[in-house]
Amino acid sequence: MQRTGRQRDLGAESCRREDLRDFGVVIEARGLVKRYGTTTAVDDLTFSVRAGIVTGFLGPNGSGKSTAMRMMIGLDHPDAGSVTIDGRAYGEITWPLHEVGALLEAKALHPGRSARNHLRALAASNRIARSRVEEVIELVGLASVANKRAGGYSLGMGQRLGIAAALLGDPEVLLFDEPVNGLDPEGIQWVRELLRSLAKQGRTVFVSSHLMSEMALTADHVIVIGRGRLLEDADMGEMIARAGSSVSVRSPDATSLAAALTRSGATVRRQADGALVVTELDAATIGEVAAREHLVLHELAPQRASLEEAFMALTKEHVEFGHST
Repeated sequence: MQRTGRQRDLGAESCRREDLRDFGVVIEARGLVKRYGTTTAVDDLTFSVRAGIVTGFLGPNGSGKSTAMRMMIGLDHPDAGSVTIDGRAYGEITWPLHEVGALLEAKALHPGRSARNHLRALAASNRIARSRVEEVIELVGLASVANKRAGGYSLGMGQRLGIAAALLGDPEVLLFDEPVNGLDPEGIQWVRELLRSLAKQGRTVFVSSHLMSEMALTADHVIVIGRGRLLEDADMGEMIARAGSSVSVRSPDATSLAAALTRSGATVRRQADGALVVTELDAATIGEVAAREHLVLHELAPQRASLEEAFMALTKEHVEFGHST
């Protein structure tokens, strides 16, 4: 990880951190366990996060994502295991805002304080110049309301202020928990472009979200957990490819085609609009079956699985609250 002049020499940890940078690994979670009474929120969770890419952190509600992120920055103490950022526990970092920026709870601020004064207080605590406060206010689009009390901000404005606080120290590592909550489409696009630009600068960007369509456009790598345990740790394309693909087929004799495809080993689902969604057979084989049965095809279109479909298939047994069918 490229260092800045503000970041201090770490003495005995220097060799370890150099090794991590050689492999691009910046965040390491090893065997993390967190219990609340009889509930295990995080269960033997191990993963690594690399620099230079956006890593998406996904999981159903109650899967332990927020707890894991809180342990990364010392807000929760693990019952077992450890998590390090650039080779050190977060609590060992002398000036944390210079090295790690985090947005875990946008409303974690004094509601009577203005956005400008909130950021100035954070800057003073980490020896950050006041000029940087003005820079991040402009960057996140809060210049016109920077002197208003933050307690009166909308959810979207609060998110922008939280992002400004995370960026305040110009850190190399950024952790965002649901950063697009409350933002309009323009704001969501802005966050997406911001995250990708930060990663292109060589920074480590770790972001959780429940919006699968947005993660598909933003993340390069995904870590998926369910009931506190690791379910997937893979590049985005690899995860989606493992979810399989399907073929959308239309025919004026869909019933006969469905029966012929089923006899040939396919799984066939009929959509409300009459289209057939076929798995287990590729498009070429489906066309051959139709030709053999003298059935006309109006559509034969391979469909790649979406991130949402891959996520649902992976986590269906790990949801905290399921829906009856």
